[in-house]
Amino acid sequence: MLLVTGATGHIGRELVRELDVRGATFRVLVRDPARAAGLPERAERVVGDLDAPATLTTALDGVERLFLLVPGIGIEHTEHAIAAAKAAGVRHVVYLSSYAVIGDPIPAMGRWHHEREQLIRACGIPATFLRPCGFMTNAFDWLPTLRERGYVLDPVGPGRAAPIDPADIAAVAAVTLTEDGHEGEEYLLTGGEAFTVAEQVQILAKAIGRDIEVRTVATPAEAVRFRYPHGAPQALADALVEGLTLMRADTAGVRSDAVRRLLGREPRTFADWCARNAHAFPGPATA
Repeated sequence: MLLVTGATGHIGRELVRELDVRGATFRVLVRDPARAAGLPERAERVVGDLDAPATLTTALDGVERLFLLVPGIGIEHTEHAIAAAKAAGVRHVVYLSSYAVIGDPIPAMGRWHHEREQLIRACGIPATFLRPCGFMTNAFDWLPTLRERGYVLDPVGPGRAAPIDPADIAAVAAVTLTEDGHEGEEYLLTGGEAFTVAEQVQILAKAIGRDIEVRTVATPAEAVRFRYPHGAPQALADALVEGLTLMRADTAGVRSDAVRRLLGREPRTFADWCARNAHAFPGPATA
């Protein structure tokens, strides 16, 4: 039996579909059963919350492998999940971490994931750490300004990144959950192509058939103020400024071949993602 947390998000929904195709026996942990609509019917639902340790006992009963996706910042959710997993006799944890943990020094966003990784290592349950870079679905963050004013804000200028399709992360997670030999491994997951934001916007513009203006932000701090006009918690604001500063400085873009090695195919392209999701963006008629 497998337990999937975060089953209603971008990665979780893709993961449960992958597990369903593989014929795996699994259940999903959901806070709100209504949000599980559309998940495979044979996926067992269990209502629980990583904020409420008492609800995890039933969720983990009989579970051998756990996919752990932890929301927000801090380590409390991870502490609750790992304590329950140990008590239930879970034999393998696949944790969705971040490529930011490989930084030197590790930035704030990476430190939160690093602390969780350390906690999982210390618990004694064999684990696999998936460390994806930025998601292609982050392009949905462009929707507010694109709908209202027809432009995309660019906070990183010359910085490049190799975004990954969450479906590829889910496919890798399914492999590591259903096949042996991944315990103790750390996989850096990226797309196959490194882009600037402006280059990504050009690809999206072609897919939706309209011109899109790109407005470069002068500083990362300005980008954070724009995203949180009423102010963000200081720790989050500082972490975002630090992260955007590092992204702006990386003009090559981190890439790895882990997706190809684990799945036996090349990563999905950003152009393919844009074509599949073009319906979510305003096209020429609404420009």
